[in-house]
Amino acid sequence: MKNLKLDWPVLALSGGFLLLFIIASIVNAGFVGNLVNTGFAWSSLNFGAFWQVLMIVTFIIAVFMSLTELGTVRLGDSLKPKFSYFKWFSMIMITLLAGGGVFWAAAEPMYHYLDTPPMFTEMGAEATDVQAGLSAGFLHWGFLAWSILGTLGVVVLMYARKKGQPLKPRTLLYPIFGEKIMKKSVLGTSIDVFSILAACAGTIGPIGFLGLQAGYGLNMLFGLPDTFAIQFAMIFFLVGIAAVSAATGINKGIQWLSSFNVIVTVILAASILILGPARFIIDSFVSSYGSYLQNFLPMSLYRGDEGWLSGWTIFFWGWFIGYGPIMAIFISRISDGRTIRELFLTVAFLAPVVTNFWFTVVGGTGIFFEMNDPGSVSNMLNEGGLPASIFAIVNQLPLGAIFAFLFIFVTCVFVATTADSISYSISMIITGLETPHKSIRIFWALAFGAVAAVLLYIGEGSIDSLQSFIVITAVPVSLVMLPTLWLAPLTAKKLLKEQKRSQEKL
Repeated sequence: MKNLKLDWPVLALSGGFLLLFIIASIVNAGFVGNLVNTGFAWSSLNFGAFWQVLMIVTFIIAVFMSLTELGTVRLGDSLKPKFSYFKWFSMIMITLLAGGGVFWAAAEPMYHYLDTPPMFTEMGAEATDVQAGLSAGFLHWGFLAWSILGTLGVVVLMYARKKGQPLKPRTLLYPIFGEKIMKKSVLGTSIDVFSILAACAGTIGPIGFLGLQAGYGLNMLFGLPDTFAIQFAMIFFLVGIAAVSAATGINKGIQWLSSFNVIVTVILAASILILGPARFIIDSFVSSYGSYLQNFLPMSLYRGDEGWLSGWTIFFWGWFIGYGPIMAIFISRISDGRTIRELFLTVAFLAPVVTNFWFTVVGGTGIFFEMNDPGSVSNMLNEGGLPASIFAIVNQLPLGAIFAFLFIFVTCVFVATTADSISYSISMIITGLETPHKSIRIFWALAFGAVAAVLLYIGEGSIDSLQSFIVITAVPVSLVMLPTLWLAPLTAKKLLKEQKRSQEKL
């Protein structure tokens, strides 16, 4: 620890802002909430259309690169991947899916089923209520969302890494500014700070919501009081898992936890299919995916109802863009030896399809129960919000109590896996090392839990405010992600030429 070199400006500014946010929330939570809501509305209004275009163009370029010779470029220095495909895919899948794996999978399809998105009514698209409900969720957790998190940015980072540069958000601009951006500069520091704050906001929010969900679920299952003490205990149970996982590193804790969670989630999905409405789930997935693909461009570029857009599509786009640099850093760290085609097909196609099917299994089951018994899911969703939705669904399955307990458990692991991966990535940024010191990794994991607990104690609104803050940080982060649209193909071409020369020498 004595010889540990830290980027003190980045650490001080990012940590200082989190501390300031907590103090301000304690002093006047209402003022902080109003300030964040104002910033959120401004960001959505002025950058919403830009984000929609950025998302879809990123996906199109990723598809183009996958289909051309650029797809054959091998990233990193290894001739073969360091992780098996399953372990690698598991780490990508669970880290990027995060709290959405349960919170939104249960609630979002139901919200859209109950209240048809205006993009369908205004466009006159031929879609049933079920198709509209599921395909809107497919859009928000589909090809575009995954593409911005782990395609073009990874190529740029892996190119810079090959040139001896550390994996930091500012490294995304290395092909433009060279060594200047990597040294102590206002621009480089600002990029790192905004990226860290966005990742913190997007990670602490789900940790806080998990505390709410766990408190609600344990009260329902075992009659335990739904108090802050129970929520606090669950948060630090989760953070303890994340800290141990982050401390043991990518090769052990993180990849093991990710693989374990994928296996448990597959078992849960299979069990719901066997005991639940399997035919309805499969039919709904196929028909709704057809609706999603048919309306892909109109849905992606919809610019109608501003209120709906800012509350749904723009919120999610801001969330995913804000996460973009940190996720690209993590994926770069684990993707040594993978080709661009392998990376892009996995991140931009396979992962979204798997995610959308999981949303259909969980959310589609909720829609099925709601259709057959109106109010059986929607009443609890409207009264209890996100924490209540999953329990309203699984309680109607055979062995409902067991399912409820397993969903609490799997949610803990989902969020813990994201927390350990993000704490690891932030530690890489602060230290400039690909294997940062254990103490730094543990510090960030514990910091996530501490901030979530304090904000939850102040009130659920403070958790909402911090999570909404990621949309504000997405404004500068989106400007950093923009150059990857042309830098990714250009750097891939350079890597292709280098690899061809190496092969010729052999």
